[in-house]
Amino acid sequence: MAATRRVTLYTRAGCSLCVQARRYLAALEGPLRFTVDEVDIETDDELHRRYLYEIPVVAYEGRDIIATRITANSLEDALREALKA
Repeated sequence: MAATRRVTLYTRAGCSLCVQARRYLAALEGPLRFTVDEVDIETDDELHRRYLYEIPVVAYEGRDIIATRITANSLEDALREALKA
């Protein structure tokens, strides 16, 4: 059985753009075969400094693939490229 591909969503409480990005990710999880790990940037000082003005950020294998004003289409395109789906 193949290893599960894990996509990371960097987020924080009260971020409406993050909520929307999570909805888009949820719609793509099944078709593109990945799972999402949500990481609250406020739990880590370095993540907070790095992403404070960039969230939401979606990353795969340690590489940020899309950030801030994410649309359903731009997210799908970025994920397909990153996952080589």
